[in-house]
Amino acid sequence: MPELPEVETTRRGLEPHLVDRRIHGVILRRPDLRWPIPAEIEQQLPGKRIEAIRRRAKYLLLDTEAGSAVLHLGMSGSLRVLPGDTPVRAHDHVDISLEDGRLLRFNDPRRFGCLLWQPAGETHELLAGLGPEPLEDEFDGDYLFQRSRGRKAPIKTFLMDQGIVVGVGNIYAAESLFMAGINPLREAGKVTRARYQRLADAVKEILGHAITRGGTTLRDFISPDGAPGYFEQELLVYGREGENCKQCGRALRYASIGQRATVWCGNCQR
Repeated sequence: MPELPEVETTRRGLEPHLVDRRIHGVILRRPDLRWPIPAEIEQQLPGKRIEAIRRRAKYLLLDTEAGSAVLHLGMSGSLRVLPGDTPVRAHDHVDISLEDGRLLRFNDPRRFGCLLWQPAGETHELLAGLGPEPLEDEFDGDYLFQRSRGRKAPIKTFLMDQGIVVGVGNIYAAESLFMAGINPLREAGKVTRARYQRLADAVKEILGHAITRGGTTLRDFISPDGAPGYFEQELLVYGREGENCKQCGRALRYASIGQRATVWCGNCQR
């Protein structure tokens, strides 16, 4: 599933093409994706100007004066800005046409993505209760230390909890824990404040770098311009089961944590 850097890459790619553009119409080729598409999408969006395109966790929000279209790419979704006469392909489920003749097209073969509605001044239930964004100042070592007290869950599970911090999925949790030198199996409540500061710094560095590199190429993910991400070439532990650590040369270890494949170095991560 696309993680935060992939979604942020998509947001940045779409922003110059959508902001301040007025929506002409909406075409829904099916009534649902993962969930039913609310009637407000067709009723409220036409005629409205797109004021901003924001990211919250792994959701994208197209803001208008009436409210926001809330999009999630799911496992296989992609968003493209295309000429209005572009032929429709299989799995092109939604078109949001613009008054300049172009359109925003949502393609989703597996239909695990979503298109929902958030009225102006409200917060959709899927976005309520989420933790802070990992790239914001609120997310730091002190915050992680305070939230982790008394927690017996592995620190990797704790870091991937969307109520603790949003958008740190399996790939970037593994890489951040490696950079911070923390064993992913260690109990969250037994990690010191100083080590949490290293972890917070690592999360920010890893995610920031991944965004500049276009995210991580997953089987179904491509960016809005059709180019894959490039961070995959730099992964140090994720997906490297059976290989040696690039830092110390010892064999990497493997375990399933929270039903997620986890690879780490028993020598470099304590």
